[in-house]
Amino acid sequence: MNTELIGVLFILLVTVALASPLGRYVSRVFKGERTLLDFMAPLERFIFRMSRIDPNSPMDWKQNAWAMIKLNVFFFAWAIIILLVQSWLPFWNPNHIGGMSLTQAFHTAVSFATNTNQQHYLGETGASYFTQLLVFGYLQFVSAGTGIAALALVFKGLSSKQTTDLGNFYNLFLKSCTRILLPLAIILAIFLLFMGTPDTFQANATITTLEGHTQTVATGPAAPMVAIKQLGTNGGGFFGVNSAHPFENPNYVTNIAENVAILLIPMALVFAFGFYLERMKLAWIIFGVMMLGFLIPLGVGLHYELHGNPAITKMGVQQPTGYMEGNEVRFGPAATTLWAMSTTTTSNGSVNGMHDSLMPLTGAMAMLNMFMNCNFGGVGVGFLNFFLFLIVAVFIAGLMIGRTPEWLGKKIEGREVTIAALLIILHPLLVLSGTALSTWLITLHSNWDWLNNPGFHGFSEMLYEFTSASANNGSGFEGLIDNTVFWNLSCGFVMLLGRYLPIIGPMAIAGSLASKKKTPDSAGTLPSDSLAFGLITFAVIVFVAALSFFPVLTMGPIAEHVSLFP
Repeated sequence: MNTELIGVLFILLVTVALASPLGRYVSRVFKGERTLLDFMAPLERFIFRMSRIDPNSPMDWKQNAWAMIKLNVFFFAWAIIILLVQSWLPFWNPNHIGGMSLTQAFHTAVSFATNTNQQHYLGETGASYFTQLLVFGYLQFVSAGTGIAALALVFKGLSSKQTTDLGNFYNLFLKSCTRILLPLAIILAIFLLFMGTPDTFQANATITTLEGHTQTVATGPAAPMVAIKQLGTNGGGFFGVNSAHPFENPNYVTNIAENVAILLIPMALVFAFGFYLERMKLAWIIFGVMMLGFLIPLGVGLHYELHGNPAITKMGVQQPTGYMEGNEVRFGPAATTLWAMSTTTTSNGSVNGMHDSLMPLTGAMAMLNMFMNCNFGGVGVGFLNFFLFLIVAVFIAGLMIGRTPEWLGKKIEGREVTIAALLIILHPLLVLSGTALSTWLITLHSNWDWLNNPGFHGFSEMLYEFTSASANNGSGFEGLIDNTVFWNLSCGFVMLLGRYLPIIGPMAIAGSLASKKKTPDSAGTLPSDSLAFGLITFAVIVFVAALSFFPVLTMGPIAEHVSLFP
């Protein structure tokens, strides 16, 4: 067996082994039960007292949604102001980095506030240390906390009996940051620090190479930002090449740790669902559906990356290590492929190799992960997207057995199905409309230099950019010149719509279900914790992604793949 594949298997097994106990702990945090981190309570009470917020006040879904919106507006405003004036701030800018343009600041502020971290700037030259830590690092905590808190509200709604109280967003938000994200980030940051990731406020170093030339080496407080970017499925790179940079990801051991961190919380939240609702069998069914949706694209990607490029083989050049263009030698094609599939499946968006250099069908699999946008997904929000497909699957299953659709003892009626269907349609609408608009504009204005790669791959670059924005992923095919007014504004608005509507919608559904009476299961009820229901859910996800996006895949990566075999 290829030793690289053993590494892939090891990462997946370690993550699953850690996810279940973490899910149990997260469930206890959501329920307000005693945990080892109860010593954080005085800090939390101090923050609430200073904010004049009652964390125990019951709130319905509308009040919780409004609380989330108000907090995120504040996060956005803080970010855009600092990005515009960072050159004027008198501290933590030893490299004298200037402020961003208005459209670039808008895009970047939206990107980090929405947990997307799509970067139209170069990390080490586009942001000061102050910005990296107190804007980007801070937003990577609170944007992840927003998603986790929203999921906790849905959990409470699904478990409640005839109530409008979904819990308190402020309380769940703060605990998500202090009791879940912060302790894990501290552990990973210390590990990365000892493995060679820098954490310094000194200016960039100037060194003399062995050839006698001088070179500037960027450093900075990278370790804490790298830790939370992976754990919070954020993905923003402290350095321009992200986790392909040896300071962000020094060696294969750190690569294992960071890949586990990317998958850990999204997987753990599936188990948290089972522990919270005391339905572990259903949680395992959901986990199995998600894992199947993750392993199939991973298998396709590993096949094509490990077998090399047929066009190169036809030239008589052997590729014993697989296809290495855009890959780091210290990781190899298998670890790079696993990372690409992990980050696009979880909406993390960080890269340890260049996605633009992936084999065409591997790139198609990365896009497919973002098309589905629900197999593990971003922290909290990934499960919320899966929840929408569950509602549709329940509706279809109800039609199949000729009964009113029911799930977890609650009737699924027109309102819930309508919200779920509209939000499922929203994602392809944003992606396909944006891609169509950019394709029309680049055809109309042939002098615009967006694309370094014409033809099929150039189309894939534009398709990937809008897919990444709508899925709140953040990775990109970097042949696209994206720091322009069009890309900054269009992707910014797509990120906003692709983030907040899929959060508010499930909260509305959970609020509606929470207010309904429990309906006991009968002989005609399709068990939601059955293999049959899992297969129906998987089919709904695949068919929606396939029917919506297969035509554009044929115009981009599939056409490019076929062109390799003249």
